[in-house]
Amino acid sequence: MPLFSISIILGILPLGSSQFPRACANSDNLLRKECCPTWPGDGSPCGELSGRGSCREIRLSDAPLGPQFPFSGVDDRENWPAVFYNKTCECSGSFMGYNCGDCKFNFAGPNCTERKLQVRKDIFKLNTREHYQFLAYLNLAKHTTSRDFVIATGTYAQMNNGTTPMFQDTSVYDLFVWMHYYVSRDTLLGGTNVWRDIDFAHEAPGFLPWHRLFLLLWEHEIRKLTGNEDFTIPYWDWRDAEGCDICTDEYMGDRHPSKPNLLSPASFFSSWQVCTGR
Repeated sequence: MPLFSISIILGILPLGSSQFPRACANSDNLLRKECCPTWPGDGSPCGELSGRGSCREIRLSDAPLGPQFPFSGVDDRENWPAVFYNKTCECSGSFMGYNCGDCKFNFAGPNCTERKLQVRKDIFKLNTREHYQFLAYLNLAKHTTSRDFVIATGTYAQMNNGTTPMFQDTSVYDLFVWMHYYVSRDTLLGGTNVWRDIDFAHEAPGFLPWHRLFLLLWEHEIRKLTGNEDFTIPYWDWRDAEGCDICTDEYMGDRHPSKPNLLSPASFFSSWQVCTGR
């Protein structure tokens, strides 16, 4: 089993979904290899004064590499996030986040002590208000710059080992587009050489837990963006579907009548631009 499948998952919780907290995307943090931002609630790193967490050395999996990846020391995602940071916030109790400022999933309240049950709905059973609210939230996320995170536009080596940071802003929605790309992209071996025989999000036992956590984090960011603590992602029950039932302009978008690789111009999403930064 590739080590990445586990290390990426473990890296998500303290570091914000395998991307970079804005507070740590600078040469000072990269050179110190430390990402322990202060929690505004008490002004201490990781909210330590309030018992939320503390700045700790990262713990990496010691599982052996699988045969799918016959390299070592060539990819920034190896032993994530050790190439960039070796100290991050380790959150306590029901706290989580890059600075331990958030509540873990299904917890709420000022001290994250209130249990909260969230129920996802079948997308075809949403009422009219819920349906249009979901589309509006997607559009808001697509057009709102992430307050907390940025994406890396270069490798650690291209950043001159931290002296020349290469990050850029991205929207809340595109942050997750980029995360999915980042974890599953080819391994860059230098120049035009790449290793294509691996996909660290889809070709190992980490497939299910990685995507489950990915959706939980996306849901979490939408709640923070909208202030709607009751928001949940609707699901499509495709078990008995004979085709793509949600591929209509009312939902996720039909095909363009003359350009089948494009969305229908009547789709809510037809004007969206692809995520850039590669």
